[in-house]
Amino acid sequence: MRITQSLVAIVLCSAVLMLPGNASAQAASSQEPTFASDVAPILYRSCVKCHRTGQIAPMSLISYQEVRPWARSIKNKVETRAMPPWHLDRRIGIQDFKNDPSLTDQEIATIVTWVDNGAPQGNPTDTPTPPEFAPADAWQIGEPDLVVRFPARTVPDAGPDIFGSLMTEFGLDGDRYITAIQTRPVGDSSRQVVHHALSYAVEQNEEGESMGGGLFLVEYASGKQAEIYPPGSGLLLPGNTQARLSYHLHSVGEEIDAEVELGINFLPKGTEPEFIRYSKQLGGSQGQIIGVIDVPAGEVARSDGYTRFNKAARITMFQPHMHMLGMYQCIEFIYPTQPVRAETVNCARFDYNWHMNYNYADSTAPLVPAGTILHVTTWHDNSAANRGNVDPSNWAGSGQRTIDEMGFAWIGWYDLTDEEYEAQVAARQEARRKTDN
Repeated sequence: MRITQSLVAIVLCSAVLMLPGNASAQAASSQEPTFASDVAPILYRSCVKCHRTGQIAPMSLISYQEVRPWARSIKNKVETRAMPPWHLDRRIGIQDFKNDPSLTDQEIATIVTWVDNGAPQGNPTDTPTPPEFAPADAWQIGEPDLVVRFPARTVPDAGPDIFGSLMTEFGLDGDRYITAIQTRPVGDSSRQVVHHALSYAVEQNEEGESMGGGLFLVEYASGKQAEIYPPGSGLLLPGNTQARLSYHLHSVGEEIDAEVELGINFLPKGTEPEFIRYSKQLGGSQGQIIGVIDVPAGEVARSDGYTRFNKAARITMFQPHMHMLGMYQCIEFIYPTQPVRAETVNCARFDYNWHMNYNYADSTAPLVPAGTILHVTTWHDNSAANRGNVDPSNWAGSGQRTIDEMGFAWIGWYDLTDEEYEAQVAARQEARRKTDN
């Protein structure tokens, strides 16, 4: 539920009306939120990880002096849930995720009331100590077991989008299983020009030459977080393979030497996971990976795609993927039951600058039987109302360039046998029964 300014005002007025006399008014006043006691704890928990010196956000929000000039903007961003970045539709489907940084309705109401009351500082001594952070270049997965840096690629100040591959060595002499993996551009300049980067493990022939495209490992796009696999799952990284980065770069008005690196954590040597965790592009429009996107000038267009799960599965992650006209996406599971039953699992707004990956909590990760069909519905906004639209008078279609469009979902999952599926469903039902009781 969005807490509006008028609703907050009604709540505050009602509270005052219920309390008689001046003493009551003083009590109500003493409960008005201040930066020191009420707002700083919210910012420190959910905002300053990015909003601090040396990080990607445009301003620091540590001290009252830094926050006060931005009070109205902060109110707008949190009230519309534009910040912290978490674009999941809270009205539909599963809401429990491992990496949810969003504010509660009460936290939003606190910030709105604080700004409407003039953004008072309160007693400076009540301000909590700002949290300590790892260095700005710290990895989200902790210190990786392996860091792979790809060769630099120069991006000119102007020109067409650049596509290609870069190769380097993993340096592993034996098979290892990945438990967490993160791709990141090196520095702010590289981050500006990297549209996406896909990493692969490529086998070599006896002459040491690379063979084919390789085993897919992880995708990166603007603002994406690390992928941390659920306990008991992992992805094989074969030994004696090369690392390949498939890149898409674009110019931003200055020449930049773009660099990308890959951080990986492993299970201990000689250890194998119970489940193999996969990540793929699914539900592309018209049944293809990328599909056919047709967005007439000045219009909002919908496209649909379908993928069948041939085995039972536990879904671990959902991530929408579109480009600049991307607006909204839903995933639905159509179950192989009689009668057929369909369930909308999640919907999310889309912001090209924040390719959010939604990692399901262990207790809510969807369990789907063999034969389930994933239905992905995507909306693109080619109208002038879309502030990210460069030219609403132009038709837009599917393609690889930044100005082209895509519409599919990255889905993370691991396969289950029918017996494992039944066992996990029974365990989930039993846990819910205990909770209900």
